Amino acid sequence: MKTVKILLLSIVSMLLLSNVAKAQSKFDLWPELKTFHGVMSPTFHPSEEGNLSPIKERIGEMVTKAEALAQSKIPSQFENDAIKEAVNKLAVDSKKLQTLITEKANDEQIKTALSNLHDTFHVIVEKCNKGDEKHSDH
Repeated sequence: MKTVKILLLSIVSMLLLSNVAKAQSKFDLWPELKTFHGVMSPTFHPSEEGNLSPIKERIGEMVTKAEALAQSKIPSQFENDAIKEAVNKLAVDSKKLQTLITEKANDEQIKTALSNLHDTFHVIVEKCNKGDEKHSDH
């Protein structure tokens, strides 16, 4: 009986660990998404507290990463029209944000545009998560 319990515990542990690995897989499977996140996170979160210096300083990098993401091959398990559309929107809207910054738009306009860009990024991440769930059923 003790052996059965150990075996069951081992199986449950392996299943839990496999789910943790899946949660991280979208960034592992799509390096350009991870790279974009590496610019989005440290520029968006300070903006929530009114600090727009990071986005103003790194907007060129964000545009470059968004373009690289849009030109990258979407991993097959995430590939669908909604993700393609959101990735293209990310590239277009990051250029619009760059124009706002270059033309010295007011802080509220910049903050709103960055927030919208962040929302689009999260659409991609959420759709990738749904892709993981859908794909894991096969």
